[in-house]
Order: sequence, then structure tokens, then C-alpha cells
Amino acid sequence: MSTASSPSWSRPFVFGVVTDIHFGPEAFFEGRLRKLTAHAPELATAFAERMRREVRPDLVIHLGDAIEDASPADDLARYHACLAHLEAWGGPVTHIAGNHDLIHLRAEDLRRAWGMGSTPGPLYRSFDVGPLRVLCLHTHEEKDVRVYLDEPQLAWVDDELARHAERDVMVLMHHSAADQDTRDNRWFSRCPHLALVDNRRELRTRLARHGRVRLVLNGHLHWNHVAVHHGIPFLTLQSLVENLDDDAPGRAAAAHAVVRVHHDHLTVDIAGAAPAHHRFDAVS
Repeated sequence: MSTASSPSWSRPFVFGVVTDIHFGPEAFFEGRLRKLTAHAPELATAFAERMRREVRPDLVIHLGDAIEDASPADDLARYHACLAHLEAWGGPVTHIAGNHDLIHLRAEDLRRAWGMGSTPGPLYRSFDVGPLRVLCLHTHEEKDVRVYLDEPQLAWVDDELARHAERDVMVLMHHSAADQDTRDNRWFSRCPHLALVDNRRELRTRLARHGRVRLVLNGHLHWNHVAVHHGIPFLTLQSLVENLDDDAPGRAAAAHAVVRVHHDHLTVDIAGAAPAHHRFDAVS
């Protein structure tokens, strides 16, 4: 991808990223407390405060699963509560739909919560942040069967990449389009088909063909993971509320990330109980 400097890259563009906040009831898995949902409001507040006071990003990104599903009424109230906690940072926020968000809620509910009005439409969309084109994808989870991207959306991706052939691109999604070995994953060791996008190679081929995709971000798997395909980094971010211990009372991961995109490289700094730093140089 091109690394030529231009006035558009007179500074890095900064993103605060958080995922899998899970406002809602306590979540147990195999008899153990796995999601520290009781701490979700305070952790979301701490994240928003850091964004407001210290990071001051161009955009806050929420990669999905704002809620731990319970019922239509509870989910709607908690979804709006979660978004209000994030929006308290005082700047723009963009949201991705997670699988838990759509168990009891409809696409129209999410679009309305995102300020997109009540007109029916897809949950995938795109916009510009400085010199970057940001693609927000909507991964579909067919319960207990598979995760996939539908054909109209893949055609839309093709069109977006063709129309913005000279732009650098960042892609946001909930499920992972990277190849990951989930045998040691608490949630997906027995069901990798619900962790990874089934037709992920098709998406990766499209992104590689563009030549200027800088980063693909997702949540969902409740761990930190990095893979590189065709020179493109795919980063999975840990859940904000994942219990790092085996059971109660537990320690929350408090994971979130700050992404800084420069014209010739980008960095990802993961904060929380398991901090990490990654740098990816732009490919010439």
C-alpha cells in the first residue's frame, strides 16, 4: 500500500476501541462466572473517562455485544444505557452489531439507537475519518450453525473498495475474519464455527485486492489475538468484562485499545489487566 505523505496525514488519527461490554445479568459458562457483567457500568464509565481526559480520540469504536441478552424490554433499556455510558466521553461513537444485541432486538432498534432513524436498512455502512475510509460490517450468526457475511454485503464491500481505491481503509466487525485456533478458548473450544466468519477467505481476498486496507478489528472471542493475512493485520480485542480468573469473585479484563494510524504505520495499545503493544508498518 502507498505510504506517500500528504497534508491529510499531518497527524495520526486516533481511535478508542472497546467491545463486549455485556450490560445485563451475570453470565455463567459451564457452571463458572465468566462475564463480570455487574461491573460493566463502572468499567464503561472508566473507559469513557480515559477517552475524554487522556486519549481524546477522533472516534470511539464499540465492536458489539453491548448487552447480555435477557428479554426484549430489558435488552432495549440496557442497550441504550450502555450507549449512554460510551457517549459520555463527549465525542463521536460508532457501533457494530453483536450477536447478543440481536437476540431479542431488531435491526431497526439498533439503527434507531445509533441515530440512524427508524427507516429500515442494513447494519453495515461506511464513512470517512480524515484520510481513512471506515467500513462497518455486520456479521450474521445463524444460531448454533454458522457465522457468515451475506452476498449483498460482500458485493457492497466490493463496491466500496472500488470506489475508494486510492483511500486507506479500516474494517470493523464483531466476529473474526482471521484464522484462529480456538481449542484453548473458553467460549469456543467446542464450537469454532460460532467464533469465526464461515466465508472469511472470501472477505480477505477482497480486502487484499484493494491493497490499502490498514487494519481489521473485531471482538466476540473474549481474548486478545493478532493474525496477519495478505499483509493485513486482523486484531481481536478482549471483552471489557471477561473474568480472567476461573470463577467468582474474579478479575475483570478491563480491556480496551487505542489505535493510532499514521501514514506509514499504525500502533495498537491494549490496556487493562493484560496490556500489549503492537506496531504494523504499512506495506509498500
